[in-house]
Amino acid sequence: MTGKKDPKPKLPARKPAWLKAVPMKGETAIATEKLANELKLHTVCQEAGCPNRGECFGHSSAAFLIMGTICSRNCTFCQVEKGRPTPLDPDEPEHLARAVKTLGLKHVVVTSVTRDDLPDGGAAHFAAVIKAIRDLAGDNKPVVEVLIPDFQGDEAALKTVVDQKPDILNHNIETVPRLYPTVRPMAIYNRSLELLKRAHLMDPDITIKSGLMVGLGETETEVRGVLEDLHRHHCTMLTIGQYLAPSNRHIPVEEYIEPRTFERYRALAESIGFRAVASAPLVRSSYGAEMLYQQRGT
Repeated sequence: MTGKKDPKPKLPARKPAWLKAVPMKGETAIATEKLANELKLHTVCQEAGCPNRGECFGHSSAAFLIMGTICSRNCTFCQVEKGRPTPLDPDEPEHLARAVKTLGLKHVVVTSVTRDDLPDGGAAHFAAVIKAIRDLAGDNKPVVEVLIPDFQGDEAALKTVVDQKPDILNHNIETVPRLYPTVRPMAIYNRSLELLKRAHLMDPDITIKSGLMVGLGETETEVRGVLEDLHRHHCTMLTIGQYLAPSNRHIPVEEYIEPRTFERYRALAESIGFRAVASAPLVRSSYGAEMLYQQRGT
């Protein structure tokens, strides 16, 4: 052995064919986007430039982004704007609940920018949103999935969210621990794992979910290690997707992962014990959330 690293794979001049997304079209997609704008709501689909927003909007599905559009952290992979966040909108929980009812959603995904500027990281606002959705829905209560930040490890903040009993609590691990300093410089790998474990211990009835991006220079051995860590920390639902750089100002793609590798990751995760896995190039944390949740019992 020479000790030399394998040469960096050369990216193709154009994105591979398997990364082609569905364009925004159709009356349902347009109506979904219009309603969000009218109620002054934000979606991570729009703010993060998700490649699946055309398909999801076309199915009256969206991941709502609460607490503004400016994040207090500086992750190098994310398109969401960084800087000084804006004050919370006290009407946002009610507006979001109205959108859920108008759209007739059966599965609601609520996420947020990271709000390290707030004493509780925005946990009480998450709780208010969950309560508003449940109160307005009446007997036709949708599945509520929250994709939360790490709350800087604040256990009380996490409990504030858990006490509202979301059906799914999602927190993305995002990448392998070796890449955290360049990809998630203000996050801590073990802190994210502990959040998932604590949520499960607080309420074992809540389904724990996480997500991972690939194509950032990780190895398959490192991916296996993350999957094993997640499963040991009570995560049972998983998404794996290709990282796509939003612009040349973001951390670059190191490799386009082939679909057959995503299939291998899916099989690996299932062999480890995950109950529901979505693994494909265009998979994102909330993509196909309703169908993935339904798979967990099969």
